Amino acid sequence: MHSIEIVLTMLLLVIASGYVVRMLPFALPLPLVQIALGAGVAAVSDHGVVLDPGTFFLLFLPPLLFLDGWRIPKEGLFHDARAILQLAFGLVVVTVVGIGFLVHWMIPAMPLAVAFALAAIVSPTDPVALSSITARVPIPRRLMHVLEGESLLNDASGLVCFRFAVAAAMTGHFSLVSASLTFLWVALGGIALGALVAYGISKLHVGITRRFGQDSGLPILVSLLTPFGAYLAAEHLGASGILAAVAAGITTSYVELTGVALASTRVQRAAVWDSVQFTLNGIAFVLLGEQLPGILAGAAASVGQSGHLNPWWLLLYALAINVGLALLRLAWVWISLRMDRAAARRRGEKASRPPWRLVVATALAGVRGAITLAGVLTLPLLMPDGSAFPARDLAIFLAAAVVLLSLAAASFGLPRLLVGLEMPPEPHHEREEYLARRSAAKAALAAIERKRQDLPAGDADEAEILASAATRVMALYQRRLGDGDTGIDAGRLRKADEAERALRLAALRAERSEIFALARRHHLSDDLARKLVREIDLVESRYQS
Repeated sequence: MHSIEIVLTMLLLVIASGYVVRMLPFALPLPLVQIALGAGVAAVSDHGVVLDPGTFFLLFLPPLLFLDGWRIPKEGLFHDARAILQLAFGLVVVTVVGIGFLVHWMIPAMPLAVAFALAAIVSPTDPVALSSITARVPIPRRLMHVLEGESLLNDASGLVCFRFAVAAAMTGHFSLVSASLTFLWVALGGIALGALVAYGISKLHVGITRRFGQDSGLPILVSLLTPFGAYLAAEHLGASGILAAVAAGITTSYVELTGVALASTRVQRAAVWDSVQFTLNGIAFVLLGEQLPGILAGAAASVGQSGHLNPWWLLLYALAINVGLALLRLAWVWISLRMDRAAARRRGEKASRPPWRLVVATALAGVRGAITLAGVLTLPLLMPDGSAFPARDLAIFLAAAVVLLSLAAASFGLPRLLVGLEMPPEPHHEREEYLARRSAAKAALAAIERKRQDLPAGDADEAEILASAATRVMALYQRRLGDGDTGIDAGRLRKADEAERALRLAALRAERSEIFALARRHHLSDDLARKLVREIDLVESRYQS
């Protein structure tokens, strides 16, 4: 019963954070509100939450990483692969080495292996935390793709480095040759197993449902369990469950292109996954706030062991780590851009210098979030000999401080850097969307014509009704095909589309209000009202996307 009460309390705090963040008179990132609520509960409650690191890792990471892999734009991932790989792997290695030695130099009481583990776990960035900051500030599309791709891969690389560092701290031994061979199996095996599990589950599901049918909620449950299956299978075979979850998400995104899933299933599944993502990230940050008092007390004790009796040294350590992370990231971004421009000039391509504000924004956008929190909380409680894991509370506190300070710095700095920043237009994406819509419209017209010929015409009246229905449906797609050849100014067309959208939304909202009114007056049954409102909601969602 106590565990159920804890879970319900966490969920209530996540719900409350969604209200509070909108009620505040000033903009504040949602994760900071959730951390504050968790700390507030810890301050008034005598019952703390005892977290099992392995359970926490299993429950939080697979679905979050799976969703990252599923939803990231693959074209942007491959188009900017060079920049993404430089950030996701090169910067992670530099961060682990540089910040690891910095932490060990500042805090000699923290073993070097533990310092490397701390540096590894603060290296992954979190796009969810970043999106909560940039929700009200437009961020360049390409920059967002790079940040999402970086986060997708550095989650895996940072956590794998974290795993090796913890193993070295537990055993006291580290072999570069053995670690390199192990990394190859951990990385390649994890990717292969994740892809295999996701592909196998999808094929099995499609084969069974095609023969025997399915319930509407079954595909959604299958998608929710897939990341856990991939993660557990990889971990059982000694590979990376982290990379397996990412690979399963990417594989699922490609399997989805077969179009097997029903339209209603895709709509419902997207809503369920949005809720899962919001809930898991929210609970992670609420738990961070709830753990802060105990973490702070343990960290103060660790500071005393390092020879500094003043607990204000904790703040100094946290600031030093954040400054080090920011400077490393800024230097890496600047050097990478110079190398890319030099390579472009050697190829004879025009290489324009990016605005300095964009460079600083890229460095400042390295926001840490739920992955850092979930990983650092998995530090073992005890060493193999039964003694306490060295500087565990201090490492957790410093990781939590990195999350808080990076969120605060980005929430203050990014809006000021991005507001008014003019980026070159991206006609490629507009042209791509235009051609895709035209191609889809042509396919739709051909399908309508085939279907009209297949339907029995019957007598003259039925034939006229069929022809009229086909004409009305075909008119929608013919208009889409004609939009590109009207000769009308593009600006006027956009204004016309915006006006039509506003009129359609007004009409749909009036329809829904009238249906609700009829149901309240008992002129319409509630089940029929729900059906009609759902139809209106689906149409309205098209114009709000």
